Amino acid sequence: MRIISWNVNGLRAVLKKGFLEWLGREAPDILCLQETKLQADNIPAELDSSLGYKAFWSHAEKKGYSGVAMFIKAEAPEVRDGFGLPKFDSEGRTLVADLGRFVLINGYFPNGGMGPERLKYKLEYYSAMLEFVSKLRADGRNVIITGDFNTAHNEIDLSNPEANRNHSGFMDIERRSFDMFISSGLADTFREAYPEKKAWTWWDYRTGARARDVGWRIDYFLVNREFLPEVKDSFIQSDVLGSDHCPIGICLD
Repeated sequence: MRIISWNVNGLRAVLKKGFLEWLGREAPDILCLQETKLQADNIPAELDSSLGYKAFWSHAEKKGYSGVAMFIKAEAPEVRDGFGLPKFDSEGRTLVADLGRFVLINGYFPNGGMGPERLKYKLEYYSAMLEFVSKLRADGRNVIITGDFNTAHNEIDLSNPEANRNHSGFMDIERRSFDMFISSGLADTFREAYPEKKAWTWWDYRTGARARDVGWRIDYFLVNREFLPEVKDSFIQSDVLGSDHCPIGICLD
């Protein structure tokens, strides 16, 4: 089974940049998207059932903002929109698919760079996600979390750590929130597979960072450690264009 995740930074925009051709080539069993920037009444007609997927959506109340989606080939017993917490669910940040063998969570973690209130909101989302996952694991469930975490965890995960220590996305308080996921028994699949590899998943459009290979790794697949042996590969498709992020993925037995 192949699962791919991609922050597309506007699904309608990426459709004009070869998205469907890429999807046809990759043909993942499950595709998780973040930052779709869609509402229910403007989902593009190209994304219909003829692609061979069942689509699930979480839309933000604010138009042209946030939003996540899942495209699943298999029958999912249940796909839940959000945590049941209106302050987060109103921004269309979370989908939860119960696939029997594991629970897959697609999250678009908030950006904390818009001031103290948004940083607080981001940290609260981290806490709510961890509490939700901890309850699933207490019930004996295997869990996969994927998406744009909007945080580079360690120095190896961005090009210029020293220059960004006081910038949202690499502040100590954000990294400590990420630490809590790891200390709770979750594993970063890419870092487990490639302990010393520098690879990026996001490049700043404004500074032309991609052409200079100056990036951040802020998109992840985390799994509970008991499930880690089922992960046979973890990859980053840094050559795929169309967004300021690139796709990431895992392969399961």
